[in-house]
Amino acid sequence: MPELPEVEVTRRGVAPHIEGRVVEQVVLRREGLRWPFPPDLAQLLVGHRILATGRRGKYLLIEFEHGTLIVHLGMSGHLRVLPPGIEPRKHDHFDLVVIGTDAGPEGRQVLRLHDPRRFGAVLWHGKDEGELEQHLLLRGLGVEPLGEGFSGELLWRETRKRNAPIKQVLLAGDIVVGVGNIYACESLFRAGINPKTPAARISRARYERLAEAIKDILAAAIVQGGSTLKDFIAVNGQSGYFQQTYFVYDRAGVPCRNCGTPVRQIKQGQRSTFYCVQCQR
Repeated sequence: MPELPEVEVTRRGVAPHIEGRVVEQVVLRREGLRWPFPPDLAQLLVGHRILATGRRGKYLLIEFEHGTLIVHLGMSGHLRVLPPGIEPRKHDHFDLVVIGTDAGPEGRQVLRLHDPRRFGAVLWHGKDEGELEQHLLLRGLGVEPLGEGFSGELLWRETRKRNAPIKQVLLAGDIVVGVGNIYACESLFRAGINPKTPAARISRARYERLAEAIKDILAAAIVQGGSTLKDFIAVNGQSGYFQQTYFVYDRAGVPCRNCGTPVRQIKQGQRSTFYCVQCQR
């Protein structure tokens, strides 16, 4: 599943092609994905200018004066920016056609969502519905890990009564958002924390190391185009290469890059966890 770095790579890829442009057409090729498409989406968007793009956790936000289009890539989705006239493939479910100030087809771009498993989403939140942060999908999200509000102190303070394993606490997303399975495994390894450790038992100093590890790893993954997951490619069709630097994720049985101990794989909450029993105590 695309995680925060992959969504941020997508946002940065689409932004130059759609920001400041006016929606000319909305194409829906089915009734919906994980949830139904808004029935009046074309009427809501056609003729309106895209002011900016943003991201909240794993949700891509396309901002208009009168509301925000919320896009989620689900388990298998990706967005591409294409010139007009390219025939849709199977599983190309949604097009946002935009046009710039220059006339003619050169000023037209197509933002196309491809989602084979249909776990993604395209939703609308109007300004008349209240603050965007109160949307049902966004209201319970924690702080952004690359924002100023995230720190080891925050992790320590919010986990004093949490006895769940730290890996599960990170994935829950209500303290810090967007730290998915891959980057939680890698961050815990860098911080030297066993993923099975109850969150309340981790010291403030170790949380400081964990917060710094999360920031560094997410930032590095974004620079490297994210991880090439089974179904993820960037907007330009290129693959990310952060997976080439994994220390533990998807390396079960392979010697640890630090100590040579075979990387171990366990299940936590139906997700695979990878860690080194020697380096993560």
